[in-house]
Order: sequence, then structure tokens, then C-alpha cells
Amino acid sequence: MTELSWAQVSARRLHRHRLGAPAADAAPDAARVADVVSAMCGAHAQIASAAELSVGLRVPGATRALVRRALWSDRTLVKTRGPRGTVHLLAAADLPMWIGALTALPDPSGERSAVLLTPRQTEQVLAAIADAVAEADLTTAELTEEIVARTGPWAGDLVMEAFQDTWPRWIAAMTAATRGGVVCFGPNRGRATTYTSPTRWLPDFAPMPGPAALAALVRSYLYAYGPATPAQFARWMGVPPAWATWLFGSLDLTEVTVEGTRAWVAADDTVFPDDGPSGLRLLPYFDAYAVGCHPRERLFPGAAAERALNGGQAGNYPVLLVDGVVAGVWHQRRSGRSIHVTVEPLRPLDAGQRRELDEEVERLGDILEGKPTLTIGTVSVGPHA
Repeated sequence: MTELSWAQVSARRLHRHRLGAPAADAAPDAARVADVVSAMCGAHAQIASAAELSVGLRVPGATRALVRRALWSDRTLVKTRGPRGTVHLLAAADLPMWIGALTALPDPSGERSAVLLTPRQTEQVLAAIADAVAEADLTTAELTEEIVARTGPWAGDLVMEAFQDTWPRWIAAMTAATRGGVVCFGPNRGRATTYTSPTRWLPDFAPMPGPAALAALVRSYLYAYGPATPAQFARWMGVPPAWATWLFGSLDLTEVTVEGTRAWVAADDTVFPDDGPSGLRLLPYFDAYAVGCHPRERLFPGAAAERALNGGQAGNYPVLLVDGVVAGVWHQRRSGRSIHVTVEPLRPLDAGQRRELDEEVERLGDILEGKPTLTIGTVSVGPHA
């Protein structure tokens, strides 16, 4: 059995996430952006500006405008719900895999939706959603009107409790709609979210069969985050650990050990670097690397766990990454074109690391199309919800 060091694992993950030394290659374009998002196995997009930065910092020369173009104009990216039902940017070309896999997962929302909708009503709502968004981008209010018109007043009953409010009954079917590829996000209309059809991104869209899609998803996950365990995959996807163990056991995977701990990689993807991780990066809120890499105690060693995790949860703080591990937190505040960046290292930075930090802040300014300034000091902003 192959025995690996944490340094080898960390170096490989950095490389796979395009967080190693930047490559001087062809000019960035929408296809290159999509390739990077595919390699990451999706980019978190709960905060649009953080998603733009997360993707942009992995593509030399990219700006937030390029990420937006890839999403809304060239449509090489799609915004929808991915792992754990959270909002992600996914490569449009990967959407058949994602939808095929998501529909094959155990459904944690089934019992709740069944209380509000009968199976027949769910079918009616899904059909109504598909029909309504086939040619349009609709806000929640507009979509409610369209669904009620196609199904009946019952679909608009304000009976679904959420966030100290009540939502229309039909929203209980939204998880099934996004998992099934019936709907995805469209461009915001002012402050209002819109929904549309994935077929507007992929005209011939059809989900992959479940078993093939699950196999492809595990392979993509292990490419970005491996070696990993079934429990870690279960946490990443929000599925029962026992089910994840069964899934890993059904696939062609190779077992390795990372400093004595068992983990798995794809059977034909067992090459690891000899060099250790290096470099300094600023990762935004909910960056996929910080959220998806395990074990947490390796990625957030010592004081980093206390300072950069929120009740054990990663992503709520933007983090300073040094040589593959979290070594501080940071925050940015924008005023017009001015971007004020505060970085709080948890250990002293040497002269070379200070130069890298200056370069990274300049890169951040390029991506966000602003003029940055850097302050080394305490970050007083609390965790993002």
C-alpha cells in the first residue's frame, strides 16, 4: 500500500486547485475559466463576489468581468445548487454528471416536502416550473404566479415556514427541481434572484444515468480533494456516511495511507509530487479548497483552528494560505474603486512571504477591478453566516 506524507497530499491538492505557482500560458477565456471550475469540482457561490474572486485567482489574468461573461454570456458556467444543496458555480459541461449524481443521492428533504405536497402535486409543480422557465428568467414572485396559473391556488398557499416567514407551498419542490435539472439560477434582476432552465445553457441537456454519474462525481471529487475517506465525501456532499462507504466500495478505487491514516484515490490517479507545498494565497469566503479539504486539523493547524473556523465550520472567514495550510485571516472593504485589504497573519511573515502577499493583494485588485491597499493588522469583522 502506498504511504504518503501530508506534504505530498497538500502539494497535489494545491496543484489540482490551481493554487500553486501561476502558469504563464495562453490568455484567459471563458473556456479556461470553466476548465478551472471543473478541476475544483465546483466553486461555492453563496456570495457572488467571493465566487468571482475564488475562480479568478486560479486563472492568471482573469477578472470578475471574465467570470461573469463565462456565466451569463458564454454560458460555460452554470449557477445552481450542488454539494449539500448550497449554491455553486459548476462547469456547464459537467451538468449532466452533477444532475445525474444528485438525483441518485439519498434525498434528505423528502420527508419535509411530503408533508406539504403529495407525489402528484410535486409532479405538477415540477412540470409547471419546467414549462414556465423554458424561455424566461423569472423571479420567485413571477414563478409563483406562473405555477399557480398552471396548477391551482393550492400551490401558492403560504404554508412553508422559513426564516421567520412563510413561503408558497410549491417551494417545497424546489430541492427536487434543482436536483433534477428542472431549474437553475438566472442573472439577478436588481436585487431579485431569477430562475431559468438549464437547457438554455445546454440545449441538448440530459442527465447521466445515476450509477455512471455517481462514479464520475467521486472521481472528480478525488481528483480535487483526494486522498479522501468515505466520511469526508459524505460531509462534502451532505449524505449519510454509511451510504458513502457503500458507494466507495462499489467503485474502482485504490487505498493509500496518509501518515498512517487510510484514504482512497481513483485507481488510475495515484501519482503524487515529491516536493512539498509552497506559496502564499488569499482565499475568499467559502473557497472550495478551505471548505473541502480534510482533515481539518491538518489544514487549520494550532491557532488557525480557533481563529479561522466557526464552530468547526470552514469558509466563514477568508483565509491566508501559506505553504498549503491556513496561517491567518483577512478581510476586504470596498469603497468605489478603492479596496482596503486587512491581513492578520497568525505567525510572522518573512521578507519573501511579504513580497508574495503584496503581489497577491495586487492580483486581488486586478480580479475585482479596483485599486487595493494593504494593512497588516487585526481583522475585527466576525464570521459570515
